[in-house]
Amino acid sequence: MAKNTPPSTQQLVIYEVYVRNHGPNGNFADVEADLPRIKAMGVDVLWLMPIHPIGEANKKGTLGCPYSIQNYLDVNPEYGTKSDFFKLIHSAHELGLKVMIDVVYNHTSHDSVLVFEHPDWFNQDEFGIPVSTVPDWSDVIDLKFTGNERLAAYLIEALQGWAAFGVDGFRCDVASLLPLDFWTRARYAVEQIKPGVIWLAESVHASFVNHRRFHGLTGLSDGELHQAFDITYDYDIWPVWQAAVDGKISPTRYLEMLRYQEAVLPAHAVKMRCVENHDQLRVMKLAPTPARALAWTAFQAFNRGALMFYAGQESANTHTPSLFEVDKVDWGTYPLQPLLTRLAHLKKDPALKQGKLHFLAGEPAIQAAWQLNGANLYGVFNVSGASGLAAVQLPDGHYLDLLSDGMVEVAQGRLLLPESAFILRCPHALDLNPLVFDLLEYHHPE
Repeated sequence: MAKNTPPSTQQLVIYEVYVRNHGPNGNFADVEADLPRIKAMGVDVLWLMPIHPIGEANKKGTLGCPYSIQNYLDVNPEYGTKSDFFKLIHSAHELGLKVMIDVVYNHTSHDSVLVFEHPDWFNQDEFGIPVSTVPDWSDVIDLKFTGNERLAAYLIEALQGWAAFGVDGFRCDVASLLPLDFWTRARYAVEQIKPGVIWLAESVHASFVNHRRFHGLTGLSDGELHQAFDITYDYDIWPVWQAAVDGKISPTRYLEMLRYQEAVLPAHAVKMRCVENHDQLRVMKLAPTPARALAWTAFQAFNRGALMFYAGQESANTHTPSLFEVDKVDWGTYPLQPLLTRLAHLKKDPALKQGKLHFLAGEPAIQAAWQLNGANLYGVFNVSGASGLAAVQLPDGHYLDLLSDGMVEVAQGRLLLPESAFILRCPHALDLNPLVFDLLEYHHPE
């Protein structure tokens, strides 16, 4: 983990917004108008997907992808002006919100200002034509960092400029594809302008890292990225989580991978926990039932790491908006906002800040506990949709459920499984027996 990452990073709540599809007009002013509601949900950081001008050449769809950037130093006129963006940042700061922007430094649009001014800054084929190292990304061309010190200096200066402008964090797109030295230098340089900027890496799937390395390309592991970044994506074990949500593997297998993840990453690495984002299916689409979707949502909030919501999640959306068109979030009402608000505030609970997390069971429901003297939290997450009674590691009695404000009875060491989840306040001392995962156990030969 980056040496100056504050421990409170584990408690951050991030809210992802695609400006184009947020509000009636899809602009900075619409996002600004929604800030009080977002803040009231318990959000700490507003993450804006790329705000820069989008390229026209080889664009996908009608309007193009926000990750095909034409100019790193300007804002998309579709969203407003730089003054409008500055006003959004100022309003967010007045509410106590930080603002994070997307950084897309692996590639640019085919008609970016850089390709005309510095064609040597790009990967080229045998004919001298700029290309992407990922053929499916046909609307972009890759920057080439090897031997291009001026490129690195240009990009770092751009980061410093946005930090001076008021930006509080950077979410770095496919960060695993860039040299580690660039990221460590960038972090240090930005720190000189604005200390405490948040660095979130979109670390990629392990299979993609392997693919890149096999072909002689840069592919940084999550452990490497934590030398420069505060937070990394959960993509290293995301396929296992998806399989557990879909019922293809047991939840215990996923818990096992969480423990393995902790074992191979730096001791204080921070993971971003979420159940959906702009590249993935909405959890209400992925999970077999809404109740099981909510159980997984509650578990990831209870899990160790920063928590992220994707705009529209509070309206129980099942549709993932297109990146290439106007595809407005269907707000309707906000049926899940009360639950997400409770989960966001839960991240600041003393048990999650100071306690130790134990995984206790995977079936018939996930059970986990944050153990802290006099302030324990005990979670039961019915991710498999089971029914009936389940044995728990709680003394008999009545417990307050922080998700519903109702009371839950434990009798003879068992409780009635919730439809989705319970998170129970337990002031008693707990004698817990955590799950033992064979994957992590070393059996010394006799």
